[in-house]
Order: sequence, then structure tokens, then C-alpha cells
Amino acid sequence: MTQATTISGASPARIDGTTLGLYAATVFLWGVSWIGIRAQLGVVAPEMSVLWRFVLAALVTWGWVLVSRKKVRFSAGDHLRFFATGCCLFSFNFISFYYGGLTVPSGLLSVVFSLASIFNLVLGFVLFRQKVEPRVALGGAVGVTGIGLLFWPEIAGAGFNAAAAWGLALCTLGTLFFCSGNMISTLVQRRSAPLISANAWAMTYGCGVLLAINLARGNAFIIEPTFKYIGSLFYLAIGASVLAFASYLTLLRRLGAARAGYATVLFPIIALAVSTVLEGYVWTPLAVVGVALALTGNVLVLRRPAPKA
Repeated sequence: MTQATTISGASPARIDGTTLGLYAATVFLWGVSWIGIRAQLGVVAPEMSVLWRFVLAALVTWGWVLVSRKKVRFSAGDHLRFFATGCCLFSFNFISFYYGGLTVPSGLLSVVFSLASIFNLVLGFVLFRQKVEPRVALGGAVGVTGIGLLFWPEIAGAGFNAAAAWGLALCTLGTLFFCSGNMISTLVQRRSAPLISANAWAMTYGCGVLLAINLARGNAFIIEPTFKYIGSLFYLAIGASVLAFASYLTLLRRLGAARAGYATVLFPIIALAVSTVLEGYVWTPLAVVGVALALTGNVLVLRRPAPKA
């Protein structure tokens, strides 16, 4: 199947072992990242933590580009797309979520981000006229419902005061930035730009935007000298940025925005599993039903329809 066909959504891509591996890697790497994001909050300004994260990620990605001898020279039009991708995927979306995390519980962060599957469906239809299969739409709705049930006690206990409402608005904005970056990345990949090279340039531009924001706000260029902060920084930069974005954007090319974006529905389940081990999370009947619905939705989205006779 050609790249153009996959992106246009004219025919669903076959789910092979490589695709499932990329999907599992994306879900795990980003699912654990929510705990890392929470570990970054406190001493260092959120936009400064995002800057350190992507400076390190960009350095690793450029090393990958040079070692693999990927293309590094692109047209001015491509660089505009790289810049837009950097703004949406590697700066503004994370700033929104880091600030949202100051007032919104980590579970609710994941719940809001899981709406990316729905936003991708809508944006893919509006911008690229991608056909939305009823099965995929149903799977996304079932999965998001499951996530809502899974975290309902936390959502209900969030207390929608002004601070929580502002945090929720920021998280929703961050999800919209992320989905907009998906659409721009689709345009970049349609032009056959090597994925790693495109990511390297986009991260570089994102770092430039983050540097300007930090300078404008007068933030101190500091790093919290603790194992929790530095350890989470390295994980977020290499695992959740370099590796996870490479996996996810490859899925975007293979599956299209609707099915690739559904990976975000499963992130909270990974976060909850880690919380069970590290934080003593107690499972409830409602949580079990929520997990079952999320997994059911996942099967609906990823299952390849039977060929017509």
C-alpha cells in the first residue's frame, strides 16, 4: 500500500506484527510519561522543563539522523511545516499540559488527552476528507467511555472550581495542539520527508519557540538537582519523546490519524497499572468495567474488516 493511500484513508492498512509492536511501544512509553510529567512540576517553571526535555531529545534525534545518514536539506516550504509541527507537537501542547497538571489530577490529564482519538477523527474528516468508518468511530466512543468510567471517582472529586476549570481548559487546548500537529505531520509525511529528519528539525524549531517563551517570561535557567527530576527528564526526553514520537508518527503513516490516535485512549490504563504498583491504587468494579470497555474499543478500532465476498 502506498503512503498516499494510507494517509487519505481510502483503504485501511493491514495490522501486521510491526504495526502492533509500534502500537504497544507508543502506548507504554507515553502511558508511563504522565507520571514523569507530574515529577517535573514544582521547582522549575513548566516551560523550562519542556525546554530541557526537547533540547535533550533534539540532540539525540540529530545524532540518530547523522549516524543513519538521513536527508537533512529541505525546501523552505518543508521548513515551514517543520516549524508548525514543532509548535504543535514539541512546545505549545506540552506547555498546556504541564500547566494544566498544576491543578488537574494526573488521571484526569490522561482522560482529557484520550480525547485525541475523537479530535483526530474530526480534523481528519474536515481537513483531508478522510472517511470515518462507523466501526472506528464506535470503537473510539466505547474506549473513551471506558476511560471516563475508569477515572470517574477522580473526575468527580476534582472539584470544578476556577483553578480546576482553567486546568481542564489548558489540557483540552494541549490535546487540540497535539491533534493539529498530527495533521501537519501527515502533510510532511505525504511529501516523503524522512521521519527522523522531520522530527529533528521540528524539535529544533520547538526548542527555539520554547527558548523565546522562557526569555520573555524571565524564567530561571535551572534544573532541580534531584534524582526524581533528572531521572524523569531523561525518560521524557529519550523514551517519551525520541522513541515514542518516532513510533507514533510511523503509526500515523501506516494507520491514519483516526486509528493511530486511538493509542491515546489506552495511556491512562498504563498509568493506572503503574499507580497500582507504586502508589497502591485500589481497583473498583467501576474501574474493571472501564478497562473492559477501553480494550473492547481498541479491538473495534484495530480489527481489520472482513473482505467482501
